[in-house]
Amino acid sequence: MNIEQLKLNVYSELARCKGRASLFMEIEGKIIEFNSQEVYQSASLIKIPILYEALRQIEAGIINPDEHVNIKDSDKIGNTGVLQVLHGVKSYTIRDLLTLMVIVSDNSATNLIINLLSKESINKTIRSLSMYNTILQRKMLDFQSVKSGMDNFTTAADIVKCLKEGVTGTALTKASRDIFLSILNQQQFREKLPAYMNEEYITAGNKTGELPGIEHDCAVVIYGNTRAFVAVLIDNLAEPEIGRSTIRQIGKHINDFIRGDSTI
Repeated sequence: MNIEQLKLNVYSELARCKGRASLFMEIEGKIIEFNSQEVYQSASLIKIPILYEALRQIEAGIINPDEHVNIKDSDKIGNTGVLQVLHGVKSYTIRDLLTLMVIVSDNSATNLIINLLSKESINKTIRSLSMYNTILQRKMLDFQSVKSGMDNFTTAADIVKCLKEGVTGTALTKASRDIFLSILNQQQFREKLPAYMNEEYITAGNKTGELPGIEHDCAVVIYGNTRAFVAVLIDNLAEPEIGRSTIRQIGKHINDFIRGDSTI
């Protein structure tokens, strides 16, 4: 499979998806995009720029990754993650909260991190990364804010910008970039883009996002000395599995391209 065939295969999957679908992919120096500037509710993809801003503040000495953050019962919210079901532990380090925020999409941890960093600082950094269609306006599971029109938004193109900057950019040190990638690589939710990837040859560090009618995933895909970046955002879904299946198939096409045409 060559890059043009990969593009055709990806376009075909997105075009027949029974939802509003978008994609941005940079692979082997080529760009493949499909409605990549269309704005979506970000769901948990907003945690990618939050992670980036946390690492920036750690480098600046604003926060200490080993500092313990006290957790009250009122800080615990449901949906995804583990903090809301744990008892007895009264504090976690910032480093642990960042890891939980990404690898199990812990919403309680995310809200604690937002409190530490501030929405203003997160959005300032989002703008500095030229993620012009991305904004954090509410905490996780704050559906009252959603009802009043205050939601979190992003695009496939913006998410790839953040992934690239977090892994290969120059604003963070190499040590911080390594942490950014390491956390993504520990992801526990691997049923979308990585599902059909042969991880004997390919490493896919990803971050999913879900809300009713919404299925997203983004990933840094590494094979040999090459890194690829991809984000797939889908909404207006009647059934979640339709979106998940589309994203899995896109991951499979990426896998087939890599295994068929790349030196590993």
